[in-house]
Amino acid sequence: MTSRTQQLVDTLTARIQEGVIRPGERLPTESDLVETYGVSRTVVREAVARLKAAGLIETQHGRGSFVLARPSTTGFDPAPARTRQEVLDLIDFRMGVEVESAGLAAARRTGPGLTGLREALESFESAAGHPSAAVNADYRFHLRIALATGNRYYADLLASLGPSMIIMPRDRLQPGREDFARIVAEHDNIYTAIERQDPDAARAAARVHLSNSRARLLRDTPA
Repeated sequence: MTSRTQQLVDTLTARIQEGVIRPGERLPTESDLVETYGVSRTVVREAVARLKAAGLIETQHGRGSFVLARPSTTGFDPAPARTRQEVLDLIDFRMGVEVESAGLAAARRTGPGLTGLREALESFESAAGHPSAAVNADYRFHLRIALATGNRYYADLLASLGPSMIIMPRDRLQPGREDFARIVAEHDNIYTAIERQDPDAARAAARVHLSNSRARLLRDTPA
């Protein structure tokens, strides 16, 4: 069973990776973390120590702990996909990464990780008719799957791609649009498999979703 310390580490890591707490910003105080998450000071101190060891934060004496900008260790800094072929290539690339990510998330997810994934799923579903919000919620859903793996390299990779990895025509995001309902259902299938802790089903659901995304793109854009 995942310890309360690791659950807090996972939660704070997700907030940092998603940009809720940005580089240069201070973490909530020890007292605030104790109150917000209902944990002891010992748990908070150990979680902060693990974040520091992971290179996510630095502690400044008398000032608190601050989020660090994490330099790329691979030099991977992709430009946004612009042409139809680049978008197709991006989906193929994502399939190679995200199918396995979903399987690992199903095997390793924690309670807080599952809660965050559910929140992103619901945010996407409620964003019909609001393209910008829908794209951001879609991206958060995929990023939180990567975070749920417990392997920072998956999250780092998707964080480097950013919301621009989500390519979706605005008209597909309108309320009542059949495509939008299908995307919601595909996301829900991935979530359900991760919730059940069924890696094979999670991989299959992720592959179906990305394959369908590719097919929708081919249908909607001329060669």
